[in-house]
Amino acid sequence: MNASTPATPDNATPAPAETREAPPARGQRPNRGRRPQRPATERPAGPAPARQHPVLDQLAELVPVLFGETLLPLKRGIFEDLLAAYPEVLEKDSLKAALGLHARSTRYLTVVASGLQRHDLSGQPVEDLTPEQVHHALIEVFRRRGARSREDLRPKLRQRILQAFEASGLPRDEYAQRVHGRDEEVNQLTHDALTEAASRAAREEALLRAFDASGKTVEAFADMYGMHVLDANRTLERARARVARQAAVAASNTATLASPPADAAPDTPAPAPD
Repeated sequence: MNASTPATPDNATPAPAETREAPPARGQRPNRGRRPQRPATERPAGPAPARQHPVLDQLAELVPVLFGETLLPLKRGIFEDLLAAYPEVLEKDSLKAALGLHARSTRYLTVVASGLQRHDLSGQPVEDLTPEQVHHALIEVFRRRGARSREDLRPKLRQRILQAFEASGLPRDEYAQRVHGRDEEVNQLTHDALTEAASRAAREEALLRAFDASGKTVEAFADMYGMHVLDANRTLERARARVARQAAVAASNTATLASPPADAAPDTPAPAPD
């Protein structure tokens, strides 16, 4: 059955004459095959825009430093803190639902992916995000961007993973272990980022050794290597900070190995012979 032709029973009577289409005026082309326009009331309505939870509007007024135009990562236990601070305003179940929506929003995940510290109700930083939390937020933000874009965002994501790794201060193997997940494509991107970070670190540390051995000023050294003095200075500082971290980790590991466990019993002298 042709969907464009409405079905009618065999004994249907023709339409009354007054409902038939009038013949076109002289010089006017007949309206053959054209579909009449639907009245505005018959046009299908698009999806209604998503509404923000009303409690989030309340929070933006109560705690604008955390929920206003600029978001900040929330400290653990912020749910209890909010209930204690505004018991007459906030209700437990609706606050829980609102914070759940907030934590899953792209705006909030983007802030977490930046690696900022967690903040309390007064807007003060109180604790670090874990490398895993930053990494997983990064992956989710880029997944959502990729769903709306035809651009290949993997190179940008690889660079962001590299930056997150360097900001973590963790050794390469430990970072890889902590952020490893089930998505093999993400694991491969992480591996590539860590490989690139290792190559860059080796180049920068070689440059630092060459600078220390040269006895030159940063300006003269940069000119010798064809670098801008600001780039050279940033590179040398980054290499120094990395070497210092590695030395601190090595010293900490050495101290841990040298000291006995806290619960170890002290040595008991052998009993004297009779």
